[in-house]
Amino acid sequence: MWFMKNTAALQDPGAPIELPRTVPSEKVDFEGELAVVIGRRCRNATPANALSHVLGYTIANDVSARDWQFEMGGGQFCHGKSYDTFCPLGPVLVTADEIPDPQDLRLITRLNGQVMQDASTSDMVFNVTTLIVFLSGSRTLLPGTVILTGTPHGIGYARQPPVWLRPGDTVSVEIVGIGMLSNPVIEEPS
Repeated sequence: MWFMKNTAALQDPGAPIELPRTVPSEKVDFEGELAVVIGRRCRNATPANALSHVLGYTIANDVSARDWQFEMGGGQFCHGKSYDTFCPLGPVLVTADEIPDPQDLRLITRLNGQVMQDASTSDMVFNVTTLIVFLSGSRTLLPGTVILTGTPHGIGYARQPPVWLRPGDTVSVEIVGIGMLSNPVIEEPS
């Protein structure tokens, strides 16, 4: 599944996630994810060499407006994923040599201190090697390309009742061996 992340959606570590109000969303969700940063030009990677293209790993929160994604015609590929501030990254990049197996990392997402997601990257639908092979097929991944790897169970949308981000919340995504990304949630400034 493909979607667009506007470059303005990339967010500094620690900066607030802004809930959109001009083109509003009332169903903004968190998605803790492992992010892979490509370090050297990569085209048509193979399973044997895919990980050799990785510079390192960091943490992402693939914030998503579920109402625009599923209900209001914005589509998976547009409004639902691309609001400003909807992709905090960081706060560090751990080099690939420090992570011998990207499929052996624990990811924990907390909302206001409560654990919402707690899973291993071994549970990913597509592992990092598979993602790089697929994404580099007949196309070039340039150094600095960031690949978000997908989120584990526990997102707000899938909970009963659903849990949406609200002003005053804090979302923290931790990947053991990498660090913690923590962002407050605010209303979009007028």
